[in-house]
Amino acid sequence: MLSLSDDVVPTPIRTVLRGVGQVYFQANALTGAVLVTGIALSSPLMAMGAVVGSAIGTATARLCKFQEAEVAEGLYGFNSMLVGIATFFYFRLSPVSLALLTVGGVMATLVTRLLNRSLPFPVFNSPYVITTWSLYVLGPILGAVWVGPGDRPIAYGFVEAVAHGVGQALFQANLWTGILCLVGIALNDWRHAAWALVGAMIGIMVANYHVTPGMRALDPERLIERAFSDNLALGLYSYNATLPAVALFRWRRSLIPPLLGILISVPLTELVPKLGLPALTAPFVLATWFVLGLGLLEGRYLRNSAPTVP
Repeated sequence: MLSLSDDVVPTPIRTVLRGVGQVYFQANALTGAVLVTGIALSSPLMAMGAVVGSAIGTATARLCKFQEAEVAEGLYGFNSMLVGIATFFYFRLSPVSLALLTVGGVMATLVTRLLNRSLPFPVFNSPYVITTWSLYVLGPILGAVWVGPGDRPIAYGFVEAVAHGVGQALFQANLWTGILCLVGIALNDWRHAAWALVGAMIGIMVANYHVTPGMRALDPERLIERAFSDNLALGLYSYNATLPAVALFRWRRSLIPPLLGILISVPLTELVPKLGLPALTAPFVLATWFVLGLGLLEGRYLRNSAPTVP
């Protein structure tokens, strides 16, 4: 595997940036730096939230004396990093939102540790989902002010929609953010970048199969109704498809698991918001756990069975 070493990055900064890169499963500070740059092109405030969130997660893990090798890989930074972005995606900058970011970053790190000890599968970013759902509910009660949905012109072609699907894992519907995300992933492993791209493309096509003119649906992020085609153009039904594509390819070098994860994640992205909570990356987590569960059952009951011809 050809990848650029991040040894040139000073250790404290390297760990924080690896936490950013781990959102796409890349323990590489150079990947993290490119991702932060991509976020900043779209939202400097959310880029700050990403860096601060990863730093909080890393500091919390070190203060709690979690395994240093895992900390150094950024495994305790990326969930709190996503919480940092999500905080400023949903709430305006204020003392309350800063407090939510801080508490949420610590909480995500502790939940990561708890789930790592409890679950038979990788926790992925389920701690971020749990924490952000909590902040989503508690924020307004504590006085945090919502960020309005704004006017988002929808006049995107397929290429832009695919790029949005990659960037939306970081809450960014921006062409250049998506491109830089792919570049950052490729710096560490070009095959992972290719799978992220495939996931975004197939995610759009799968979501599009039942769309009719004028059809409306919940925005999975904002929980407001908008034209279904607008949600597609913004990448809101494809970003959850990019993540299982990479995660399951890393688990098993095969076409079938990543493609199955992609196909399952799209309908889940439609269903989760109907529970009254933003989808975030819950569809990715559930789809990937499902495929890993099938792999566990296969290994336990079918691995030694003689193949049959249909």
